Amino acid sequence: MDEFEALRQSMVAEIAAEAVFASGETGKASLDLRVLQAMARVPRHEYVPMELRPLAYANSPLPIGCDKTISQPFICALMTDLLALEPGERVLEVGTGLGYHAAILAGLAARVYSVEVVEELAEEAAQRLAPLSNIELRIGNGYYGWPEHAPFDRILVTAAPELVPPPLLQQLKPGGRMVLPAGLPESQKLLVVDKDASGRTAIREVLRVRFSLLEGAEDARA
Repeated sequence: MDEFEALRQSMVAEIAAEAVFASGETGKASLDLRVLQAMARVPRHEYVPMELRPLAYANSPLPIGCDKTISQPFICALMTDLLALEPGERVLEVGTGLGYHAAILAGLAARVYSVEVVEELAEEAAQRLAPLSNIELRIGNGYYGWPEHAPFDRILVTAAPELVPPPLLQQLKPGGRMVLPAGLPESQKLLVVDKDASGRTAIREVLRVRFSLLEGAEDARA
Protein backbone atom coordinates (compact mmCIF):
# COMPACT_ATOMS: atom_id res chain seq x y z
CA MET A 1 0.00 0.00 0.00
CA ASP A 2 1.45 3.38 -1.00
CA GLU A 3 1.14 6.53 1.08
CA PHE A 4 -1.68 7.80 -1.15
CA GLU A 5 -3.87 4.67 -0.93
CA ALA A 6 -6.25 6.08 1.68
CA LEU A 7 -6.65 9.31 -0.27
CA ARG A 8 -7.35 7.35 -3.45
CA GLN A 9 -10.06 5.29 -1.72
CA SER A 10 -11.59 8.47 -0.32
CA MET A 11 -11.60 9.97 -3.82
CA VAL A 12 -13.45 6.94 -5.19
CA ALA A 13 -16.03 7.18 -2.39
CA GLU A 14 -16.56 10.85 -3.24
CA ILE A 15 -16.98 9.99 -6.94
CA ALA A 16 -19.65 7.43 -6.03
CA ALA A 17 -21.46 9.99 -3.87
CA GLU A 18 -21.36 12.63 -6.60
CA ALA A 19 -22.78 10.12 -9.08
CA VAL A 20 -25.87 9.90 -6.88
CA PHE A 21 -26.06 13.69 -6.58
CA ALA A 22 -25.78 14.16 -10.37
CA SER A 23 -28.17 11.34 -11.28
CA GLY A 24 -30.97 13.76 -12.09
CA GLU A 25 -28.89 15.00 -15.03
CA THR A 26 -26.96 11.88 -15.97
CA GLY A 27 -29.83 9.41 -15.56
CA LYS A 28 -27.71 6.99 -13.54
CA ALA A 29 -27.07 6.87 -9.80
CA SER A 30 -24.02 4.62 -9.93
CA LEU A 31 -20.99 4.13 -12.14
CA ASP A 32 -19.62 0.88 -13.56
CA LEU A 33 -17.67 -0.97 -10.86
CA ARG A 34 -14.83 -1.57 -13.33
CA VAL A 35 -14.45 2.19 -13.77
CA LEU A 36 -14.34 2.80 -10.02
CA GLN A 37 -11.78 0.01 -9.65
CA ALA A 38 -9.63 1.61 -12.35
CA MET A 39 -9.86 4.96 -10.56
CA ALA A 40 -8.80 3.22 -7.35
CA ARG A 41 -5.79 1.59 -9.04
CA VAL A 42 -4.23 4.44 -10.99
CA PRO A 43 -1.94 6.71 -8.93
CA ARG A 44 -3.31 10.15 -9.84
CA HIS A 45 -0.47 11.84 -7.93
CA GLU A 46 1.94 10.58 -10.59
CA TYR A 47 0.08 12.54 -13.29
CA VAL A 48 0.13 16.00 -11.73
CA PRO A 49 3.04 18.41 -11.23
CA MET A 50 5.16 17.50 -8.21
CA GLU A 51 4.14 20.58 -6.22
CA LEU A 52 0.44 19.61 -6.54
CA ARG A 53 0.79 16.01 -5.38
CA PRO A 54 -0.76 16.75 -1.96
CA LEU A 55 -3.93 17.89 -3.82
CA ALA A 56 -3.97 15.05 -6.36
CA TYR A 57 -6.98 13.24 -4.87
CA ALA A 58 -9.20 16.26 -4.31
CA ASN A 59 -12.36 16.06 -6.41
CA SER A 60 -11.43 19.11 -8.47
CA PRO A 61 -9.48 19.96 -11.62
CA LEU A 62 -5.82 20.93 -11.22
CA PRO A 63 -3.44 22.91 -13.45
CA ILE A 64 -0.82 20.82 -15.24
CA GLY A 65 1.03 23.60 -17.08
CA CYS A 66 0.70 25.16 -20.55
CA ASP A 67 -2.69 26.62 -19.49
CA LYS A 68 -4.15 23.10 -19.31
CA THR A 69 -5.79 21.16 -16.48
CA ILE A 70 -6.33 17.60 -15.36
CA SER A 71 -10.09 17.01 -15.13
CA GLN A 72 -12.03 16.65 -11.90
CA PRO A 73 -11.95 12.94 -10.90
CA PHE A 74 -15.76 12.65 -11.02
CA ILE A 75 -15.85 13.96 -14.59
CA CYS A 76 -13.03 11.61 -15.58
CA ALA A 77 -14.95 8.68 -14.07
CA LEU A 78 -18.26 9.73 -15.63
CA MET A 79 -16.79 10.13 -19.12
CA THR A 80 -15.09 6.74 -18.83
CA ASP A 81 -18.32 5.16 -17.63
CA LEU A 82 -20.27 6.68 -20.53
CA LEU A 83 -17.78 5.18 -23.01
CA ALA A 84 -18.95 1.70 -21.91
CA LEU A 85 -15.57 0.19 -22.79
CA GLU A 86 -15.16 -3.54 -23.27
CA PRO A 87 -11.80 -5.27 -22.66
CA GLY A 88 -11.04 -6.06 -26.31
CA GLU A 89 -11.73 -2.59 -27.69
CA ARG A 90 -9.44 0.08 -29.13
CA VAL A 91 -9.94 3.65 -27.99
CA LEU A 92 -8.71 7.00 -29.29
CA GLU A 93 -8.13 9.75 -26.73
CA VAL A 94 -7.87 13.35 -27.94
CA GLY A 95 -5.95 15.44 -25.39
CA THR A 96 -3.39 13.38 -23.47
CA GLY A 97 -2.40 16.09 -21.00
CA LEU A 98 0.00 14.41 -18.56
CA GLY A 99 -1.54 11.02 -19.24
CA TYR A 100 -3.91 10.33 -16.33
CA HIS A 101 -7.03 9.58 -18.34
CA ALA A 102 -5.03 7.46 -20.77
CA ALA A 103 -3.84 5.40 -17.80
CA ILE A 104 -7.44 4.89 -16.67
CA LEU A 105 -8.48 3.81 -20.18
CA ALA A 106 -5.50 1.46 -20.48
CA GLY A 107 -6.85 -0.60 -17.59
CA LEU A 108 -10.18 -1.10 -19.38
CA ALA A 109 -9.37 -1.37 -23.10
CA ALA A 110 -7.11 -3.50 -25.27
CA ARG A 111 -5.24 -0.53 -26.71
CA VAL A 112 -5.25 3.25 -26.24
CA TYR A 113 -4.11 5.73 -28.90
CA SER A 114 -3.70 9.22 -27.47
CA VAL A 115 -2.99 12.49 -29.30
CA GLU A 116 -1.70 15.66 -27.65
CA VAL A 117 -1.15 18.96 -29.47
CA VAL A 118 1.16 20.52 -26.84
CA GLU A 119 4.61 19.03 -27.34
CA GLU A 120 5.81 19.73 -23.81
CA LEU A 121 2.84 17.90 -22.27
CA ALA A 122 3.12 15.02 -24.72
CA GLU A 123 6.77 14.46 -23.85
CA GLU A 124 6.02 14.48 -20.12
CA ALA A 125 3.09 12.13 -20.61
CA ALA A 126 5.30 9.68 -22.50
CA GLN A 127 7.60 9.44 -19.50
CA ARG A 128 4.76 9.00 -17.02
CA LEU A 129 3.00 6.39 -19.17
CA ALA A 130 6.14 4.44 -20.08
CA PRO A 131 5.31 1.48 -17.76
CA LEU A 132 2.02 0.86 -19.59
CA SER A 133 2.56 -1.22 -22.72
CA ASN A 134 -0.87 -0.80 -24.36
CA ILE A 135 -0.73 2.97 -24.91
CA GLU A 136 0.58 4.66 -28.05
CA LEU A 137 1.14 8.42 -28.06
CA ARG A 138 1.45 11.00 -30.82
CA ILE A 139 2.05 14.75 -30.93
CA GLY A 140 -0.47 16.31 -33.28
CA ASN A 141 -3.80 18.05 -33.84
CA GLY A 142 -6.35 15.74 -32.24
CA TYR A 143 -9.19 17.39 -34.15
CA TYR A 144 -8.14 15.16 -37.05
CA GLY A 145 -7.85 12.03 -34.90
CA TRP A 146 -5.32 9.37 -35.84
CA PRO A 147 -6.33 8.06 -39.29
CA GLU A 148 -3.56 5.47 -39.48
CA HIS A 149 -5.11 3.50 -36.62
CA ALA A 150 -8.79 4.13 -37.42
CA PRO A 151 -11.48 3.02 -37.10
CA PHE A 152 -11.86 3.05 -33.31
CA ASP A 153 -14.41 1.32 -31.11
CA ARG A 154 -14.50 4.29 -28.76
CA ILE A 155 -13.29 7.90 -28.87
CA LEU A 156 -12.82 10.16 -25.84
CA VAL A 157 -12.19 13.90 -26.26
CA THR A 158 -10.92 15.83 -23.24
CA ALA A 159 -11.15 19.36 -24.67
CA ALA A 160 -14.15 21.10 -26.17
CA PRO A 161 -14.78 21.93 -29.83
CA GLU A 162 -17.85 23.98 -30.69
CA LEU A 163 -19.21 21.11 -32.80
CA VAL A 164 -18.43 17.41 -33.01
CA PRO A 165 -15.36 17.17 -35.30
CA PRO A 166 -16.28 15.42 -38.59
CA PRO A 167 -12.88 13.63 -38.83
CA LEU A 168 -13.53 11.97 -35.48
CA LEU A 169 -17.01 10.88 -36.54
CA GLN A 170 -15.49 9.33 -39.65
CA GLN A 171 -12.94 7.42 -37.55
CA LEU A 172 -15.59 5.97 -35.22
CA LYS A 173 -16.60 2.41 -36.06
CA PRO A 174 -20.23 1.56 -36.83
CA GLY A 175 -21.58 0.49 -33.45
CA GLY A 176 -19.02 2.76 -31.76
CA ARG A 177 -19.37 5.56 -29.26
CA MET A 178 -17.70 8.93 -28.69
CA VAL A 179 -17.85 10.96 -25.47
CA LEU A 180 -16.85 14.63 -25.59
CA PRO A 181 -17.61 18.12 -24.33
CA ALA A 182 -18.80 20.53 -27.01
CA GLY A 183 -20.35 23.92 -27.44
CA LEU A 184 -19.57 27.60 -26.95
CA PRO A 185 -17.30 28.32 -23.96
CA GLU A 186 -20.18 29.47 -21.71
CA SER A 187 -22.61 26.71 -22.69
CA GLN A 188 -20.66 23.48 -23.09
CA LYS A 189 -22.43 20.14 -22.69
CA LEU A 190 -21.02 16.67 -22.22
CA LEU A 191 -22.22 14.63 -25.20
CA VAL A 192 -22.54 10.94 -25.99
CA VAL A 193 -22.40 10.25 -29.72
CA ASP A 194 -23.47 6.79 -30.90
CA LYS A 195 -22.96 5.52 -34.44
CA ASP A 196 -25.28 2.68 -35.48
CA ALA A 197 -24.48 -0.21 -37.79
CA SER A 198 -25.56 1.80 -40.84
CA GLY A 199 -23.32 4.74 -39.93
CA ARG A 200 -26.05 7.09 -38.68
CA THR A 201 -25.29 9.02 -35.51
CA ALA A 202 -27.38 9.97 -32.49
CA ILE A 203 -26.25 12.59 -29.97
CA ARG A 204 -27.35 12.74 -26.34
CA GLU A 205 -26.64 15.61 -23.94
CA VAL A 206 -25.63 14.51 -20.43
CA LEU A 207 -24.82 17.60 -18.33
CA ARG A 208 -23.26 21.05 -18.40
CA VAL A 209 -19.46 21.10 -18.21
CA ARG A 210 -16.55 23.51 -18.56
CA PHE A 211 -13.47 22.33 -20.49
CA SER A 212 -10.50 23.94 -22.17
CA LEU A 213 -11.14 24.61 -25.85
CA LEU A 214 -9.93 21.97 -28.31
CA GLU A 215 -6.80 23.40 -29.87
CA GLY A 216 -6.65 22.91 -33.61
CA ALA A 217 -10.39 23.20 -34.17
CA GLU A 218 -9.88 26.80 -35.34
CA ASP A 219 -7.24 25.66 -37.84
CA ALA A 220 -9.64 23.06 -39.19
CA ARG A 221 -12.26 25.70 -39.92
CA ALA A 222 -9.83 28.08 -41.58
